[in-house]
Amino acid sequence: MSKDFLALCDWSAEDLRAILARARTLKDLQRQGRRPRTLEGRTLAMYFEKPSLRTHVTFETAMTQLGGHALLLLPEQIGIGTRETPSDVARNLSRWVDAILARTFSHALVEEMAQVASIPVINGLTDLLHPCQAMADVQTVAERADLEKAVIAYVGDGNNVANSLLEAAAVLGLTLRLATPASHRPALRVRRRADACAAASGARLSWSEDPVEAVQGADFVYTDVWTSMGQEDEAAERRALFEHYQVNARLMKHAPQAFVLHCLPAHRGEEITDEVLDGPRSVVLDQAENRLHAQKAVLERVILGALPG
Repeated sequence: MSKDFLALCDWSAEDLRAILARARTLKDLQRQGRRPRTLEGRTLAMYFEKPSLRTHVTFETAMTQLGGHALLLLPEQIGIGTRETPSDVARNLSRWVDAILARTFSHALVEEMAQVASIPVINGLTDLLHPCQAMADVQTVAERADLEKAVIAYVGDGNNVANSLLEAAAVLGLTLRLATPASHRPALRVRRRADACAAASGARLSWSEDPVEAVQGADFVYTDVWTSMGQEDEAAERRALFEHYQVNARLMKHAPQAFVLHCLPAHRGEEITDEVLDGPRSVVLDQAENRLHAQKAVLERVILGALPG
């Protein structure tokens, strides 16, 4: 069992299902106007190299609602790699706070901090993985379908979101169809690890270059931006490459009963059309809300060492 929350394949299916169950409980309690203060007096240090709306607001709100406190740390303040090494920053923070949230470009930086920190490190997004997003995604799917039977199709770039969705499906034994260009499949290291997890869980993972094949009869259709942060110079090339991977009304005719997922922010008119994103089958705002509840459960699990009974 990992002290950190860096990658979903670090955790067992039992652990992830317990976190998801706790997230559902916390969501139900909030809707009843009840907020357990399980992290009273605890502090989360949040280090952000990348812009953020959902990750920043949901983690800070989660700590506040659970009775704790969150500190925002920016690169110009901390100077990781210039003023201090990642290891020195992690060792210092370990003496003051209860957990570290890191949203960075380099996945290796988060791994280095986790290796030396004596407190939990949570991956709030790296160029390789986005595990907290995947937990909210699975929670959203579970609210509308039987996880064991649901067919999830992901269409577009095999980026950090796709990587973590692949890990989630692999650990939990889900059915996931990926449709990406061959040149933009999920990272090889992630695919290899996911295949190993899937062998144990019985997950049904598949890949195709054809988005129609992937979404045919799916229960959920998921997409993300074609150009992620740090790839802006490739935007025109990527628009041309992914042109046939747009989630639009024509594609959704092959999965007319499917719910639509998107982790946001969306580049409207590129990877998804307004008609679909704002349509009656879109659950993207529920998905965004579930970031709060899933992350509350993750925070409780790593800071307390066990979920509240």
